Amino acid sequence: MTLASPGHVPTRATGARRAWRWLLPAVLLLGLGGGAAALTLADTGAGRDAVGVPAPRPVVAQQRLVDSRTGREFVPRGVTWSSFEYACAQGWGLSTLDLLPGADPAAREAEAMASWGATTVRLPLNQDCWLGTRGAPVSDAQDERTVRDYRSAVGGFVDTLNRAGLVVVLDLHSRKRMGADEYGSLAMPDSESLVFWSSVATAFRDHPSVIFEAFDSPGSRTDTAGRRVFDPSWLCWRDGGCEAPVEDGETPTNGGLTFPAQGMDRIVRTIRDAGARQPILLPGLDDGTDLTHWRELAPDDDQLVAAFHVDGAGSCADVRCWDAVVAPLADLVPVVTTDLRPGDPRGRDLAPYLTWARRHHVGVLLWAWAAHDNDPLSLIRGSGRTPTPYGEQVQSFFTSSTQRAGRSPLGNRQLLPRRGSGVGASSRR
Repeated sequence: MTLASPGHVPTRATGARRAWRWLLPAVLLLGLGGGAAALTLADTGAGRDAVGVPAPRPVVAQQRLVDSRTGREFVPRGVTWSSFEYACAQGWGLSTLDLLPGADPAAREAEAMASWGATTVRLPLNQDCWLGTRGAPVSDAQDERTVRDYRSAVGGFVDTLNRAGLVVVLDLHSRKRMGADEYGSLAMPDSESLVFWSSVATAFRDHPSVIFEAFDSPGSRTDTAGRRVFDPSWLCWRDGGCEAPVEDGETPTNGGLTFPAQGMDRIVRTIRDAGARQPILLPGLDDGTDLTHWRELAPDDDQLVAAFHVDGAGSCADVRCWDAVVAPLADLVPVVTTDLRPGDPRGRDLAPYLTWARRHHVGVLLWAWAAHDNDPLSLIRGSGRTPTPYGEQVQSFFTSSTQRAGRSPLGNRQLLPRRGSGVGASSRR
């Protein structure tokens, strides 16, 4: 059961946050005559694969994400590019890039998303396809697919997106279903998730335009009668140790077969131990819709971002909850809606959330850049990647957000280093 009230939640350690060496000293440039201050962060030291990348390089400074190249606020606006999480488990390809016609479909996809005004693309990944577990990636009669193929496809697309000026969010999203060529998502990370993140973080630690999303949807599980048999607490969310069912979210469970869940603290430490210093997105409970105790129990790390999911259901699906829970959190730490799936994609509940998110500096990544027939949440149609009516609204939002950012990225606010943070510690050296 989740904890009843904030008063019953143990707080995280109060020690000083880590001062990451990759954040070189911050410089405050004060305009003459009392002009507004701008925070400039030094280059994060990308490896040779990332040299010359034009995409923003996000870091956390105080309660905001900023582009370390300019010191200006960076609020992610973009889409989820879906298929790396399921194609490799179903056995028809590594992603939809394998099906698109013409030369260099990856570059055309990146250019199309950038042309809408998107700044960020979220790539959901499949744990088993990356690690080669559970028989993934699945081959067929025409093509043998290997772990090396999958990793190369992901890495190549990340580089292409970065070259198009797009930040990439790598999301641990799914697993191959046991005994079937299908995919699903566990309720919590398992021990192999740590192996996944050690490998992914090592592969992308020198890519400053990449952000990590620790786990897609921590949440409960039900049996065939709809009764909850697993409901993780916030303590398990942080520390792990609770017993989660082995079945994925599409398979009812009686809770008989379980695995010890891994918490967000362990995942964060695994990523840091691999030498990666980029921001890490941590979703809340109830499939990412519950952020009530995120602040109290988030691990001790100064580059964390709260990931929020909005799907018209869940525990925080209306403006009253957004104002009561999410807005106060966004005043303290960066918040990004990494999975926005409007119940009415034609606009009745999409526009109000986009307006609310913009007002509170909350990032928005919409589901999904895909051309699925009869899917109201497909942003595009056909191989020409023309927008659906839903996509037209999203494209308009990106365009207007880009125009606003061009006029005044930070408004009249000064963005100063937070005392005790990695940025602040660097600035005092």
